[in-house]
Amino acid sequence: MTSAWELKLPARAEEEGVAVNLPGWAEEAVDGLGYPAVFVTVSGAHLYGFDSVDSDLDLRGVHLLPVREVVGLTTGPETIERSAGDLDLVTHDLAKFCRLLLRRNGYVLEQLLSPLVVRTGDRHAALVALAPGCLTRHHAHHYLGFADTQWQLFGKTGELKQVLYTLRVLLTGLHLMRTGEVLADLRALPEAPAYVPDLIAAKRAGEHRRLADAPGLPGVEAIGRDADRLKAALAEARDTSHLPDRPSAGAALHDLVVDARLAT
Repeated sequence: MTSAWELKLPARAEEEGVAVNLPGWAEEAVDGLGYPAVFVTVSGAHLYGFDSVDSDLDLRGVHLLPVREVVGLTTGPETIERSAGDLDLVTHDLAKFCRLLLRRNGYVLEQLLSPLVVRTGDRHAALVALAPGCLTRHHAHHYLGFADTQWQLFGKTGELKQVLYTLRVLLTGLHLMRTGEVLADLRALPEAPAYVPDLIAAKRAGEHRRLADAPGLPGVEAIGRDADRLKAALAEARDTSHLPDRPSAGAALHDLVVDARLAT
């Protein structure tokens, strides 16, 4: 396994002077998994382009269980979770992750294709190459459902975080349906409302800052209208998308898991 953090930092983040500072002990957390790491990337607000000064650093990835911990009576952990300070690390065993890839799960696609890479290797590259065969028009349901959940949560908290999550997932889903590209950074997504940079700037001051406490931003009704417009556009894009109804990468992912497992 190699670290690709410096190699994979997006050019636009460097140009804008926005970079994720990876704590030195993040590598130690990955090494402490107890199993080989297929890959580990940065997810969450840092990936989405609206992290705050006090945001946690969310690392997501895949570990590989050995054969003896899969076929025997005692099995190893399909999911590992580690938290320390402002770092949150979650990894899935390769087989579980591949099963998730074959469902309409936008989370795992974003984690796999995140340009902020902490740990990588040949198997990571193989998974990335198979990602197009996992895309379907039904991923729109993931983004529509997540947007509804976040907007409802915003109604309870009033926080900018939920506003940005709502807009981000709708725009990511819309872009995916139209282009077949998974793009999670809100700053780079086309068709974002003109006030999004102001929302991001306001949230940088604090993870739980409320919309009502940030002067000069649009009101709830205006943002709600844009969210409704994007929902309608995403539903239409789903129905007219060139993406297939079912994934085609199942057999190749099966072979990848078997080959990786036998190699241990």
